[in-house]
Amino acid sequence: MQAKYPSDSICIMTDLVLPGETNPLNNLFGGELLARMDRAASIAARRHSRRIVVTASVNHVAFNRAIPLGSVVTVEAKISRTFKTSMEVFIDVWIEDRESGIRAKANEAIYTFVAVDETGRPVEVPTIEPQTEIEKSRYDAALRRKQLSLVLAGKMNPHEATELKALFL
Repeated sequence: MQAKYPSDSICIMTDLVLPGETNPLNNLFGGELLARMDRAASIAARRHSRRIVVTASVNHVAFNRAIPLGSVVTVEAKISRTFKTSMEVFIDVWIEDRESGIRAKANEAIYTFVAVDETGRPVEVPTIEPQTEIEKSRYDAALRRKQLSLVLAGKMNPHEATELKALFL
């Protein structure tokens, strides 16, 4: 399959934090942010694969900064690496200062999606070729994360995890 990157592998969603989406401290509920991230990531994965996609795992979520009521929130989801039928999606969450308009990174997450056919069977996805330094860094790290996940799940022998072994040599 032909490599594609980056325009078919991105989703940027911007929205406002409303009162019904906040906790008693008037910050965005974590679950609401997770849902926004899942939607953006699924759109990026679907755009890239041109297939139905399902969330396979939420590999990492970092709630580094509270997102106050009234904030403008931008969720940027981008495919960081593809495997045979799965895609790792790296998500950056930005908040915009209401007065200055300055954006600051608030949170990040890594999700994995699998492309499926109409019967729910996994199908192959196009590869990607990273261009920028951050894309290359995330691409390389995705293989280490996948190998670690497979080793922890008992689906890969630790001696076969070449990328993980390289970290310690």
